[in-house]
Amino acid sequence: MPEYNKGLASRHNYFIAALFANILWGFVAIVFRKIEYWPSDTIVYFRILISFFLICLFILLFRPAAVKRDWLWVQSLSLKQRNHMGILTVLSSVLMIGNWFSFIYAVNRISIKSAAFAYLVCPLITALAGCVLLKEKLSPIKWMSLGLALISVLMLSRGSFTETVWSIVIASFYAFYLIIQRKFQDVDKLNFLAVQLAICSLLIIPLMMFTESPIPDAVNFWVNISIIAGIFTVVPLFLSMFALSRITSTTMGVLLYVNPVVAFAVAIFYFGERISIDQLFAYLLLVVAIALYNSGIIKQIFSSFVKRLTH
Repeated sequence: MPEYNKGLASRHNYFIAALFANILWGFVAIVFRKIEYWPSDTIVYFRILISFFLICLFILLFRPAAVKRDWLWVQSLSLKQRNHMGILTVLSSVLMIGNWFSFIYAVNRISIKSAAFAYLVCPLITALAGCVLLKEKLSPIKWMSLGLALISVLMLSRGSFTETVWSIVIASFYAFYLIIQRKFQDVDKLNFLAVQLAICSLLIIPLMMFTESPIPDAVNFWVNISIIAGIFTVVPLFLSMFALSRITSTTMGVLLYVNPVVAFAVAIFYFGERISIDQLFAYLLLVVAIALYNSGIIKQIFSSFVKRLTH
């Protein structure tokens, strides 16, 4: 089966998709805070179920042919390949649930900064895991940028031990989720996301019954959880999976730094959380690290943009 949208988009488009996904995720705390009075598990449960409903509705209406192609492709695999794919799919779904629950809990019960800090730690874990598990190579300039990012993370980690622990937990879930996505190059990304959300739904239904999670009756909850499911879940997850079909998990991991930069800006300018001079300097250092790591592709995008203007 050919790669998803192979030949229809350049590497620049994949880079921009990953960038936009992380910018979008940076604003999600605004919506989460509107339903903070609901338990974190309730928010996660209905985020998953509504996301699954929306993506299935879209696929059934607009992409039935893609489902048929993927089904035939899966049938062509050997039993060993199907079992391997099934194990990784279930594992990625579990990591997704873990990331969502820990992130929402941190936003609503710890602090927005602790949730944002997780995505400062995540790229370091992703980069190292990509090197060790996927044998991805890094140039000296990219190692230098990761070093600057590490300095920034260490500067920002001086504070609450609880916040730091939660940040590491959130980061680890998402870092290994990204690593697994790189293993699925030949699968339609939207269909694969639907399968992951289906597994997540099957996993949470017993939990909902066991915990007797209440069904919210407030219109405000359903409006905001639908926004979270559609705009802040399905869209960025699809964009990130689409991007991972052509860019490395290490590059995707470094682009995650955009997420906390936006999230911290939201925490400061929208929610009025305080930031020290040291934290401000650390974030400026982080921006430098992002630009340095992606200097090659940023230069290519800029050159391409200039050529279009001059022709």
